Amino acid sequence: MEADGKPRLSLGQILQMNLGFLGLQFSFGLQQANMSPIWGYLGAHEENFAWLGIAGPLAGLIVQPIIGAMSDRTLSKFGRRTPYFLIGAIMCSAGLFLMPLSQSVMMAFSLLFILDLGNNITMEPYRAYVNDRLNPSQRGFGFLSQSAFTGLAQTLAYLMPSILVWFGMSKYETSANHIPEFTRVSFLIGAFLSIITIIWSITRVPELPLSTQERERIEKLPRNFVADLKEIFSAIKKMPKQMRTMAFMSLFQWYAMCGYWGYTTNAISRSLFNTSDATTQAYREAVLTNGQMGAFYNFMAFVAALIMAPIARKMGAHKLHALCLVGFGIGLLTLPHLHDKALIFIPAALMGIGWGSIMGNPYVVLADSIPQERTGVYMGIFNMMICAPMLLFAATMKLMYVPLLGGDARNVLTLSGVFMILAAISVSLVKTGKAECEIQSIV
Repeated sequence: MEADGKPRLSLGQILQMNLGFLGLQFSFGLQQANMSPIWGYLGAHEENFAWLGIAGPLAGLIVQPIIGAMSDRTLSKFGRRTPYFLIGAIMCSAGLFLMPLSQSVMMAFSLLFILDLGNNITMEPYRAYVNDRLNPSQRGFGFLSQSAFTGLAQTLAYLMPSILVWFGMSKYETSANHIPEFTRVSFLIGAFLSIITIIWSITRVPELPLSTQERERIEKLPRNFVADLKEIFSAIKKMPKQMRTMAFMSLFQWYAMCGYWGYTTNAISRSLFNTSDATTQAYREAVLTNGQMGAFYNFMAFVAALIMAPIARKMGAHKLHALCLVGFGIGLLTLPHLHDKALIFIPAALMGIGWGSIMGNPYVVLADSIPQERTGVYMGIFNMMICAPMLLFAATMKLMYVPLLGGDARNVLTLSGVFMILAAISVSLVKTGKAECEIQSIV
């Protein structure tokens, strides 16, 4: 038992409490690897891919701070965060199950909104759950283990179509809507994982009961939509300085990530397979190749996240993150110019290390700068800083894609590489306190 009254958890307990991230991030991985091809299968044009992806950031921008404020004030027999885990997981599973059955771009767009709404309802309380459940000496490992599960889950999500093909499923069999059979089955697996892993986590490592003092404090708070909005605006007004200075990092970092997620398949289809036609066999080869590269990239993220905690303790999470983002930027700048499939795994390694850092280190910096009683709302506001750049990407890419980027997906990756290096410069300027550098291992 630590001084703050929270028991130290074993390695197994910390991993089990974060297992739900496996299902959650498997869902995100499926979206990242497959939504651009799905838009193409259903007849959308490349210049529209960006705005078709606004469902996620739009849902996050609206939902995460509100859910954060609500979960900070929730009193139920299941806990503060658990009800949101379950509601979000059910919505996510439904969206994954139905997505490959889409008969039109609009149907897929609507299902993506439901899917992302569920993901966002779950995501923010999950971040807060780690901050609630772990004492300060274990939070660094808690967040980086979430990052590790992100890498593992997205490795499996990206690789799943190839795994199914390796086990005998046809790479050419498609449904009437042109969506390959290996995509449909991958989404069905994701629907199962989304709900089952969340249930495992909340039953094996349940939330701690609130102290009498904390319960009394929450009971005195108003719990309605207006009060939630007031809490959000109040928290923004009193936002810690470290969090404010990370806004520029988020702007550049997540704009670049949108470019990577949205246009890598089409960049590879041009550089390796000399096609941009989504109806061709060559394009489906590009989809599988991107899945294999993305699996390797996410496996690197998984490995990197496991070893980052002691490195972050020595050099500071913000400095380590800046270094990792430089590597990610170099990978993005290099990838569009490679014409040998074997060589694309070199920049993928650099990008994977960067992704492992993105999913962990910024939250290590954040967790030690925010007041405990406002964990939920500040995690939600921080995620607004993720969603806003994504909406900006959607708004600007439609305008830039043809006149400035030549209608070529490879140029989107080049622009993303520049933005990732700007993100590295931004985070290197963050001023952190001593607490951020005192991340302890779990042993």
